[in-house]
Amino acid sequence: MATNGSLTSRIRHGIYAPTMTFFDKETEELDIPTIKKHAVRLAQAGLVGLVTMGSNGEAVHLTKEEKTAVTKATRDALDEAGFKDVVVMQGCSEAGVRLTIDLCKTAAAAGAEAALVLPPAYYRAQINETMLMEYYVAVAEGSPIPIVLYNYPGAVSGVDMDSDFMIRLVEATKGKVCGVKFTDANTGKLTRLAYATNACSVKSQGSGWMAFGGIADFTMQTAISGGSGIIAGGANVMPKLCVKVWNLCQQGKYDEAAELQKVLSKGDWVLTKAAIAGTKAAIEMEFCYGGYPRRPLQRLAEEQRKHIKDGISEAMKIEHSL
Repeated sequence: MATNGSLTSRIRHGIYAPTMTFFDKETEELDIPTIKKHAVRLAQAGLVGLVTMGSNGEAVHLTKEEKTAVTKATRDALDEAGFKDVVVMQGCSEAGVRLTIDLCKTAAAAGAEAALVLPPAYYRAQINETMLMEYYVAVAEGSPIPIVLYNYPGAVSGVDMDSDFMIRLVEATKGKVCGVKFTDANTGKLTRLAYATNACSVKSQGSGWMAFGGIADFTMQTAISGGSGIIAGGANVMPKLCVKVWNLCQQGKYDEAAELQKVLSKGDWVLTKAAIAGTKAAIEMEFCYGGYPRRPLQRLAEEQRKHIKDGISEAMKIEHSL
């Protein structure tokens, strides 16, 4: 299956973080200095890309202008710190074609090089493959930047794109769909897409097409399956550990990678269950910044914070040693 690798020439295999959006603790206004500080810390840890305005970035809580400001601040911070090669993507998921294309255009103007797009799901009873195909083809044609599919059934009322559909979609968009993020934890599906598209992997650049795992819980499994990397919320807290597991796979040191993957999976599960508030709390406890999510998301009690601290302690001991 041929794909247009030129669209993804700057997107490399490796670890990406869907970055948190930080707010002033009192006013809930954007905390741009902390957003920039976080971006630089992740780049220094070895991440090859950042994704703003994903699920972890609380995109549903931000205005279009705020989304643009976050992406621009992230790109500016990376450039100012000398990390011009670190790619920035932006979540551009909207319910309608026109809105999604419009957001892709503003994301591109702010410095995003690809758009991560969920399937529309508000009118769930009317969603079918024909509608999804038309939606993504129209968005791909209208967007100035390539599209990364975001398969996350838990966020879109159970809408789950299968591998056959996604392969047809890649063919229909002639390279404008440059990858997919699997937050369905379906490594079989990821393997099929990686094989069909000759995806970029730890072994070769391939076609340049990207098959991303969506959870740090299966970083090693993604590498073994021929995937291109991980876009994982846990990389906000444990970026060096994620990078270490991936790099060991690239070096063929799978036994060593497997041992670290066990620790990473244990810690990542704690963060997954604690969600956005828990991930921000972990960042604050480990790196002295973080804060709270925007309402209506809840702030954590001290007992919950302690549970997170204890749950990730083994992973963080390794993280701080790297």
